Amino acid sequence: QVRLVESGGGLVQPGGSLTLSCAASGTILSINVMGWYRQPPGKQRELVAVITSSGNPNYADSVKGRFTISIDNAKNTVYLQMSSLKFEDTSVYYCNANVRSGQRPYPYQYWGQGTQVTVSS
Repeated sequence: QVRLVESGGGLVQPGGSLTLSCAASGTILSINVMGWYRQPPGKQRELVAVITSSGNPNYADSVKGRFTISIDNAKNTVYLQMSSLKFEDTSVYYCNANVRSGQRPYPYQYWGQGTQVTVSS
């Protein structure tokens, strides 16, 4: 089965930087879109950034100019470089992928378990 494993979360000071990684394992046939969502305490899950396999990104307005998403198709991995971090960026960040796999050879959505990002002084 397809599994998404996030890494790179942690504690960072305001204005600092952090990079998240998400690797998709399993028999990946092709990637349509991979990206990141977040769910701060008391709020609904929201899109942070997504990127197509061809490298076309889309960002939430709140992170434009600060976050950069990238994808390595060969490694089935998506990255989120976060800079100029704010307290409001504190959240659990979830990896999301829309891929075709050996088990489901049609576009299907998968979610990671999430990784905690805490911005605090």
